[in-house]
Amino acid sequence: MTKKQEVALKIYDEISKLYPNARCELNYHKDYELLIAIMLSAQTTDQAVNKVTDRLFEKYDSLVSIEKASTEEIENDIRNLGLYRNKAKNIKNTVDIIINKYSGMIPKTQVELESLPGVGRKTANVYLAEMHHVPRIAVDTHVSRVSIRLGFASKKATPLIIEKKLMSLFPQEYWISLHHKLIFFGRYFCTARKPNCKKCPIIEYCKMPEL
Repeated sequence: MTKKQEVALKIYDEISKLYPNARCELNYHKDYELLIAIMLSAQTTDQAVNKVTDRLFEKYDSLVSIEKASTEEIENDIRNLGLYRNKAKNIKNTVDIIINKYSGMIPKTQVELESLPGVGRKTANVYLAEMHHVPRIAVDTHVSRVSIRLGFASKKATPLIIEKKLMSLFPQEYWISLHHKLIFFGRYFCTARKPNCKKCPIIEYCKMPEL
């Protein structure tokens, strides 16, 4: 084990003490609900998404019911979210492909998932990790910010580079829980504007302390 990996595990342990039960905060009951919720969460908070999907998934109780709806109707259902027009179009097109190309079964491979409209690497990673427990690290704004502040990656690192850096530092069995813990830490503690540096248990490892 390298020195960097030892430090990474110490950081993991401290964040785990803060958020031992970190998990996906999107509400869902079915596989397509999870996929759609993740798609809707782009540049939007999970809380805002859950408010919309509470009504959305009650109205559309199957993929077929979404297929039968018009893009305009879906737009109206999700218009409280940012980028709702583009998201509605992607949801409609993705559902059409799942039904007609994959016989109503959401694909389980990274390549196939990323071929769906509106499903990028982050969305595919979250879906695979949450639904099928495939070891993945999804890099969103929180994971990216925390990783850069802790020196896991440089300021100019892309999400893919950050993902690979984290994968090299942490054992595979940590990846899914690491993803959730970094999100919670970034969302509720090491926030973008007012990080809680004075009470941070890992401030000694921070490369950009805000004090």
